[in-house]
Amino acid sequence: MSEVYAARRTRLRERCNAGGSAAALVSRGANVRYLAGAAPKGAALLLGRREDLLVCAGPPNDRPAEGRPDEALRVHVLPGPGGDPAVAAADLATAQGADSLAVEEHHLTVARHRAIGSVAPRLRLADLGGAVEQLRVVKDEEEISCLRIGAEIADQALGELLESILVGRTERHLALELERRLVDHGADGPAFPTSVGTGPHAGRRGHRPTDRRVEEGDFLSVCLGATYRGYRCEIGRTFVIGTSPADWQIELYDLVFAAQRAGREALAPGASFRDVDRAARQVLDSAGHGERLQTLTGHGVGLEIDEDPQLAPSAMGKLDACVPVTVEPGVHLPGRGGVRIDDTLVVRPEADGGPELLTITTKELLAL
Repeated sequence: MSEVYAARRTRLRERCNAGGSAAALVSRGANVRYLAGAAPKGAALLLGRREDLLVCAGPPNDRPAEGRPDEALRVHVLPGPGGDPAVAAADLATAQGADSLAVEEHHLTVARHRAIGSVAPRLRLADLGGAVEQLRVVKDEEEISCLRIGAEIADQALGELLESILVGRTERHLALELERRLVDHGADGPAFPTSVGTGPHAGRRGHRPTDRRVEEGDFLSVCLGATYRGYRCEIGRTFVIGTSPADWQIELYDLVFAAQRAGREALAPGASFRDVDRAARQVLDSAGHGERLQTLTGHGVGLEIDEDPQLAPSAMGKLDACVPVTVEPGVHLPGRGGVRIDDTLVVRPEADGGPELLTITTKELLAL
């Protein structure tokens, strides 16, 4: 992997040099990990004129959640507690003879930005913008492999839960059990707080589990994800508990399923972000649910659970191959509940079989 990280840093350096910056300071955790292989808490990465340095407040450890630093990258540990690696990196950039430094202004606080200017007053500071995030959008096959394994873990954890008795258990208990199962099966941890919604809570995006107990006839919606070697995937499913689904539940489920399928089928290299959103949204809008629709149909995933691209009505841009995204339409009826269906897929050209589905738990409307 050392060559991979070096190539990523080279690509970023070329962008910086083209913009007139001799060095770059990366402080956002996911971006540091992408370029350095690891992101110890608070660490910063300096792309210097003479040498690249991973600047850390303390010695890195080998915890999977933080990764392992690129062996070709020198680690600079601050000599005492309380120091700021980003500020120290700016000082090191000056020592290497840099006269300009690109920084991630969208990540730095005003106070840290001022501290950098204070410790290195001769440096001309420029905005690196979202340059690293743009590099991260298209994934290599090693990254996709990590996502694929994370999806397998999430599928396995969800499948085991569905084989247990659910009636009478609380949303909170089910969410905690799912997160334990993720770790048991090899995940670094959950990719985000697990959402479990029952009855009137079902189908709400980002619902935080409560002490409501599962009852017969409820919709049960679950959204979870696994983190594996730093990469995060997502899956969401909706079921009916303890009895055959009612007619309104079947109708609503079939509608959301059709919308999700339309969104998945629209994924292709060259497809615009808004066209994928429109494909799913039109199905739900035509059935009279336009006012209840969420702000987006899906989003990118990777080292963060919510990355570019955003599949939304106003999103600008087009999909590339090897971009992993979610497709997650849903409808929530206040007081009754609702349906969410959520998959993680990788955009692939038609010649390679079209979109690759990573999360494969059945999308049938099961009565558990």
